[in-house]
Amino acid sequence: METTQATSRRTGPETRPAALATGPGHVVVHGNPAFRAMFGDGAVGLPARESMLGLPPAAFDLLDAVLRRGRPLAGWIRVDDREWRLTATPRREFGTNEVYGVAFHLRARDDLPIASSS
Repeated sequence: METTQATSRRTGPETRPAALATGPGHVVVHGNPAFRAMFGDGAVGLPARESMLGLPPAAFDLLDAVLRRGRPLAGWIRVDDREWRLTATPRREFGTNEVYGVAFHLRARDDLPIASSS
């Protein structure tokens, strides 16, 4: 994990919540450690709308659109006092190519890649 000098905020994969969800209810079947830290261990196994309470309706609209259209989408959302980039992509059944869920992650606007000079 990295800490930026300008903001003293932690950055890196440990701060980027990500999850896999299935079906039109977006039942969360897997959440990385950052997801569990943000939404709680109990969020896994529940529909996203019931477990990801801090997200605005636009976040769920985006997940619905990915599931319905079968295309990746991304957009900015506000959670509390921070802006987050929500990126989602469809999960497809092997063999039939049918969309059955979504994979998504959040990245804070101030979580920028850090270039190091070696």
